[in-house]
Amino acid sequence: MQLRDITLDDIESLAVGAWILGTGGGGSSYLGLLNMRALYAEGHRVQLMQPEDLADDDWVAAVSNMGAPLVGQERLTDSRTIARAVALMEEHTGHTFRGIMALEIGGGNSIQPLMAAAHLKRPVIDADMMGRAYPEAQMTSVAVGDLKPYPLTTVDVRGLESVVEKVPTWKWMERVSRKICVEYGSIASTCKAPRSGAEVKRWGIHGTTTKAIKIGTAVRKAQKAHEDPIAAILSVEPGKVLYRGKVVDVERRATEGFLRGRTRFDGSDDWRGATMELDFQNEWIVARLDGQPIAMSPDLICVLDSVSGEAVGTETIRYGQRVTVIALPPPPVFLTERGLHFVGPRAFNYDIDFKSVFQS
Repeated sequence: MQLRDITLDDIESLAVGAWILGTGGGGSSYLGLLNMRALYAEGHRVQLMQPEDLADDDWVAAVSNMGAPLVGQERLTDSRTIARAVALMEEHTGHTFRGIMALEIGGGNSIQPLMAAAHLKRPVIDADMMGRAYPEAQMTSVAVGDLKPYPLTTVDVRGLESVVEKVPTWKWMERVSRKICVEYGSIASTCKAPRSGAEVKRWGIHGTTTKAIKIGTAVRKAQKAHEDPIAAILSVEPGKVLYRGKVVDVERRATEGFLRGRTRFDGSDDWRGATMELDFQNEWIVARLDGQPIAMSPDLICVLDSVSGEAVGTETIRYGQRVTVIALPPPPVFLTERGLHFVGPRAFNYDIDFKSVFQS
């Protein structure tokens, strides 16, 4: 087994790449990056472990912040709370975790396992359960695999700690944990149901931390060379450009622990005269061009600053921004009939049959 040192430069790239994979959600990666810069300055270091190096009977913590991304801009990330959520799970279950992995590779949640790992001296597993960001607890590969949804620990910086001991379904875990999160103020650090090494090897989406670092590195190199960062992303990922334009309207509201709303764009270049609308629930869910749906979950809809190539989040998008909208392919687990039941457009209450941007 070989562990790879994660350098601070890797983390800088991870913050850029995971924000792109976050499809508008997962929380800003910048705040987590600031935490990691501080931790590395204090001498902490984190290592990356491949999921295939886990023993079947190892235990892995799956972590994330939960809540509305807009609130996360006001209540700043503290690395000690996510570490406490993991420690609380160890105390509750009696398991000692071999490593820590992200629930989702999107946005700031890609950095949560690094913050916990720095304090707890465990490796980060190069995998997650979404391959992007999704807003609800049942929208994961492990839920598609019908793995156990409990227990869950929830921790707040003020010392609030909760354990959800047992629920009958993933949807109930979402409902119960969301209510706790709302009472905490619509943002909380969580450790999800522990996963065995065998479960991570079978149902984890592998290589996603490395993937995010690769995307971020491509963008950063393009920025330094004054080259097209959008083209740089598409040189390392098989994506498609859907639209270019300017933000002309943003409607959003924080409700029930989510950030919901719609953004409208006026087209430029090849899309001059065409209007795009994007609906979001923390993440970009459905894209419509002149009223017709052209992209939808589980395809990744990514809104990027046209100059920098960096992602624009649902909580940070604003009037006048010039953006490029691209699509990236989803993990295959979500393209199955059962996968679409959990993350297809009907899972978000849209009466739309899923059609991938990547279907001819």
